[in-house]
Amino acid sequence: MSQKILLLGGSAQQVIAIETARRMGYYTVLCDYLPDNPGQYSADKYYNASTTDIEAVYEIAKREGVSGILAYASDPAALPAAIVAERLGLPTNPSKSVEILGVKHTWRKFLQDNGFACPGNFTFSSDTPLEEITAKTKNLRFPIVIKPTDSSGSKGVTMLRDLTGLKEAVQWANTYSRNRILIAEEFIDNAFHSVVGGDVFVWDGKIVLYGEMSCIRDNVGCGLIPIGERKPSGLNERQTEDLYRELQRLITMLEIKFGELNIEVLFDNDDKAHFLEVGPRAGGNMIPIQLSDAFGVDLVEANIAAAMGCDPELRIHEKPGCFFTYVLHSHVDGILEGVDFSEEIAGKVYRKALYKKPGDKVEAFDGAGKAIGIVFMHADTEREMNDICSGLDELIRVRVNEIR
Repeated sequence: MSQKILLLGGSAQQVIAIETARRMGYYTVLCDYLPDNPGQYSADKYYNASTTDIEAVYEIAKREGVSGILAYASDPAALPAAIVAERLGLPTNPSKSVEILGVKHTWRKFLQDNGFACPGNFTFSSDTPLEEITAKTKNLRFPIVIKPTDSSGSKGVTMLRDLTGLKEAVQWANTYSRNRILIAEEFIDNAFHSVVGGDVFVWDGKIVLYGEMSCIRDNVGCGLIPIGERKPSGLNERQTEDLYRELQRLITMLEIKFGELNIEVLFDNDDKAHFLEVGPRAGGNMIPIQLSDAFGVDLVEANIAAAMGCDPELRIHEKPGCFFTYVLHSHVDGILEGVDFSEEIAGKVYRKALYKKPGDKVEAFDGAGKAIGIVFMHADTEREMNDICSGLDELIRVRVNEIR
């Protein structure tokens, strides 16, 4: 019988991990609490259970006798995967380290305690009186950011230039919080033109692939939410050296041995890298696919191999040109009519991953879960890529019949 792998999460973006594992010859066991998840139709066996229910995941893993566990592109499932793998003696990174990376207040404390660049901040619970939160902000420099400590993709995040809207910001952050612990932190004055995102891949404690990219943000809706990535990032040599050095120092200190990690970084006026997040899992919005195209590897396959205790044997053959993506989305609730591509951009698109079809209901975009699809593009030069990225809202039109 084939070795079994337990995959935590069967969303549209996670189906590729299930299909890749099957192609690699593994028997796939899927755990997902959503009854309509598409992954159940690709997996060999499906359990309707929450990926964050540690005991349920443990019982499933033990009953099935799996040889590896993978929380592909899932923040909430990363810690349960590590805890259960440790219990069963399966390949994993230390659950303590995964927990540090996965929760923002423990993450900020780790950065401060170990000499990494870190903004001023304080944490509070969802039921902390507003007056107390207001008093604590006196120790911070505005603008500040209010956000949940256990979410990703800028969900529940609000930037405040003064105390106006503080109550609403706390309520919004709490909407996306499971642990009901929120954080207020100083907004970092970004000297680089955008947030640096992307993924890195670690094997045997060393970063073997640096996939840093610059984030594309929504200019019309909520500008904090990423709607694409572009590679190369545009970082200068000094910024790149600082990023690589601090990332490897971080990996070494946390004893991360393998796997893909998602990064989100800002650079201050001294070109020092500030780690907003280093997620203990592959990035969303199909970042592993984009980087696989750019580096001539298969990062999905590498994630599965590593989770099963096998050397991913990454042989990088970086491809020429620029690789960038765009998340198709709507600013309103409605019915999708279609997606139009201008002649100027049509020849640059080499792949489309569409989650919705004309006639489907779509929701106003406030995170990856409400994406309509993802478009993959290639350009010969950075100038060409940047020109296209500056006008994506015009070059790609998502037509939605708004529901009022």
